[in-house]
Amino acid sequence: MNDNRNLRELAGMPVGRLLWKYSLPSVAGMLVMQLYSIVDRIFIGQVVGSDAIAGLAITFPVMNIATALGVLVGAGASARVSLFLGAGHEETARRVLGNTLVLTLVIGVLYIGAFALGMETVLGWFGANEVTMPYAHDFMMYILPGLMMTNLTFSFNNIMRASGFPTRAMVTMFIGAGLNICLAPLFIYVLDMGIKGAAIATDIAMTVSMVFVMRHFFRSSNGPVTFRRGIYGIDRKLVWGILGIGAAPFIVNVASCAINIFINRSLLKFGGVDAIAASGIFVTYTVMLCCIVLGICQGMQPVVGFNYGAGNYGRVRRAFWIASGAATAVTFLGWLGGMCCPALIARAFVRDAQLVEFTAHALSTAMLLFFMVGFQIVATTYFQSIGKIGLSIFLSLTRQVLFFMPLLYILPSYFGLNGIWFTFFSSDACATIVTAALIAWSFHRLRTAGKPGPHPAA
Repeated sequence: MNDNRNLRELAGMPVGRLLWKYSLPSVAGMLVMQLYSIVDRIFIGQVVGSDAIAGLAITFPVMNIATALGVLVGAGASARVSLFLGAGHEETARRVLGNTLVLTLVIGVLYIGAFALGMETVLGWFGANEVTMPYAHDFMMYILPGLMMTNLTFSFNNIMRASGFPTRAMVTMFIGAGLNICLAPLFIYVLDMGIKGAAIATDIAMTVSMVFVMRHFFRSSNGPVTFRRGIYGIDRKLVWGILGIGAAPFIVNVASCAINIFINRSLLKFGGVDAIAASGIFVTYTVMLCCIVLGICQGMQPVVGFNYGAGNYGRVRRAFWIASGAATAVTFLGWLGGMCCPALIARAFVRDAQLVEFTAHALSTAMLLFFMVGFQIVATTYFQSIGKIGLSIFLSLTRQVLFFMPLLYILPSYFGLNGIWFTFFSSDACATIVTAALIAWSFHRLRTAGKPGPHPAA
């Protein structure tokens, strides 16, 4: 059967080829998904203006929270599915699928309702003022209904990949991204709907993607991890396992939200609306690069999780180093762009010469050590993939909270607006040192673990 062949590949195919097979579809899907967000922002910046870009930047923390809650379930579920399949526990993997559906629906209803009831208050906390509030409010009012579809798509797309269908997972991402790329200019430019048109286009695209990905799990021919009777009852042990592993990427996204709030407030204080717009462009560019790295990590996750569950520790180490090399290459190329042609990147989003110069300075300063970030992201995913919840959470906190937040408080006091940009590369340096130490410790433990044997995935 196809599912058995996929599981045999995870156990026996050469690691380099296996990562290529799993990561390439993930990278392609993540890149295309990010591309349609970039297309939205380019149209908003070029057609509506820089104030709209700043308003969109204000909504980033809200979107980060929504993403975090989706990742809390989806990332944890996909890691658990890989571990259980590696250990041969197919029935338990199916019950993870059923519990994931229930958790995603319940959490989605709660947070969408909370955002809808306190919209203007929340946006005010995140740094909106009289200039940016109308744009931020319009975008959020129309994007909120589609967030449930987004979470279902991403959560079950991850499980599809983890259960041995990386190419189909890529196609899911392409469907939504391609549709949005077509619809965004229609709603924003042709129909003159502005920033709310971008939100409507995203809602439609994600709904179509959600239908495609959920359809996969209703077909029993698609392997052991499909919807069947008896898998939807909440199992506390499974739920805690899902949420525990998903806690690390969840914390990363929540920390990003908190950071965005403080950054927006500091930018407004030291640089005004133009500084927030520049930050929005900087975030868009770096998130695009990080999404490629996350695609590599998504390809690595089932390989590491399955082989760790099966006790094949040599394959685990090799998968990590290959993924780290690829991720570092991506962030290095992105770093070159930020250092060598920052103005060209800025001009893709805005036409105002002063804002282009402002943004170019932000990019070339904040990205000074960005080439280190790929290794950090892969390391966090590695610990998540092998079920080391505490280490994964700690590593998630280092750059985003333990280093970034104190530096964001201290450096602007001495360097003003530049201090905000200095915070990015300073926290990158500190977090890389901690990450390298933890990886060295973990691999030493694997080498001295004795004869490999099946890991207790439960």
